[in-house]
Amino acid sequence: MKWFMNTKYLFLLLAILGTVVPYYHFVSFLMEHGLDMSLFWVQMMGTPIAAFFSWDVLIASMALISFIWVESRRLNLKNWWVFILFNLLVGVSLALPAFLYYREVHLATAKQDR
Repeated sequence: MKWFMNTKYLFLLLAILGTVVPYYHFVSFLMEHGLDMSLFWVQMMGTPIAAFFSWDVLIASMALISFIWVESRRLNLKNWWVFILFNLLVGVSLALPAFLYYREVHLATAKQDR
């Protein structure tokens, strides 16, 4: 259980879960309805609570893109664009923990190089 206490591995686990769990539901939607974007939008914004969660994630996504941009420049991280791609293809649930994992690895490596 000690690996769980390591922040880096916690972020990696959350990135995996953040891909598998949302995509399970997205694939279920695709299997039932195909790529019906109008129905997708209706279901995403169709009730006040669905709209609440949808707008929360969309705004968090914009904040995450800003954070990735700023933090990557500050730490001189390479390949930062991959995490924006993760955000666009899967969502915050993958992009945020994957970026935090990458950042932890970078910081640990930089600390060892000193």
